Amino acid sequence: MLVKQFKSGGIISINNVPHIIEKVDKHTPSARGAATIYKVRCRNLINQTKTDLTGKGEDNYQEPDFRQREVQYLYKEGDNYVFMDIEDFEQFPIDKNIVGDDKYYLVEDKEGIFALILEDRVVGLRLPDVVEQKLAECDPAIKGQSATNRGKSAKTETGLVVQVPEYMEQGDVIRIDTETGRFLGRVGTSF
Repeated sequence: MLVKQFKSGGIISINNVPHIIEKVDKHTPSARGAATIYKVRCRNLINQTKTDLTGKGEDNYQEPDFRQREVQYLYKEGDNYVFMDIEDFEQFPIDKNIVGDDKYYLVEDKEGIFALILEDRVVGLRLPDVVEQKLAECDPAIKGQSATNRGKSAKTETGLVVQVPEYMEQGDVIRIDTETGRFLGRVGTSF
């Protein structure tokens, strides 16, 4: 796979070890004829360490041989997150170190998640692009505020802190981009 084709959530092999792409920054130089540089943040799927790459768009990396299985998140038990395979209904735990910051996007019974399996071992998760969560903590709305005014911090039911418009209230359901952790919009109002 060429560096210019990298997307967050993609999997590449670095020194024969699978890494998940977490962030891609494209830097276009102002000089004519200069090559575009890509800065890539990856996470090693075996030991969870971060790796930073810098490369040109035509640099090539191999994709590791791994499988993906659709899973449903069920619940947290101790240091493990328990998932169920959608096809055979087998339940299995994934250690909190493998789940990492993805925990902020996991709501019980959440579907549309894929377990990344390498050599019969789950090494990571691929989340849906957008998730919906309820605001658990939020300062009260201020009368007369509109969507174009300043924002405020709010905490979702999973503990994720996001910036939301001032009119949002506790109990509102919002859409969140799982790549950036940014607020995308409101789904509903308080229950």
